[in-house]
Amino acid sequence: MLTSSLPAILAAAAFGYLLGSIPFGLVLTRAAGMGDIRSIGSGNIGATNVLRTGNKGLAAATLLLDGLKGTAAVLIASRFGWNLGIVAGVAAFLGHVFPVWLNFKGGKGVATFLGVLLALHWPAFVAFALVWLAMAFAFRYSSLAALTASLAVPVVALAMGQPRLLVMAVIAMVVLVFIKHHQNIAKLLAGTESRIGEKSAPPPA
Repeated sequence: MLTSSLPAILAAAAFGYLLGSIPFGLVLTRAAGMGDIRSIGSGNIGATNVLRTGNKGLAAATLLLDGLKGTAAVLIASRFGWNLGIVAGVAAFLGHVFPVWLNFKGGKGVATFLGVLLALHWPAFVAFALVWLAMAFAFRYSSLAALTASLAVPVVALAMGQPRLLVMAVIAMVVLVFIKHHQNIAKLLAGTESRIGEKSAPPPA
């Protein structure tokens, strides 16, 4: 459980949220003279929608930066306590999904979730990557691969005996990933979801 003082917890949460809320997809596309990324495709600020501009470099940069902000939040806050790293990581994830600067309309959170995992529990990060690759190869649905891989994360954390606080944090993030993918889930059930290689089928972020 949390053992840090309330001011420290609040500070870690505020730091993580503000770092996570940096909308790199929007910043990079505007800097490149492409206008507002929210006006095209799905209107999302993540790497998937950035890729719809046709600029793979910007999409890759968005994916990397969205992930690294989660990693940085955990690593920096952890210097003051491991539990504060968890708080900051979850807050960074929430900041990406619900950025105050964009009326709380952010990305789907997968890239930032992975960045947080990399810093908190790298075996779960590896498990996510392996499951994603296997599911993507087998079924060619990026969203299905991401959702299935997300489910593997708390299983790995539990199997490896990780602390309850970390497991609870992971489960909370997985639940929100599913909520943010509700449209993809509906399309999967209807058989209308795009496959990898088709338009709008890159890995979600």
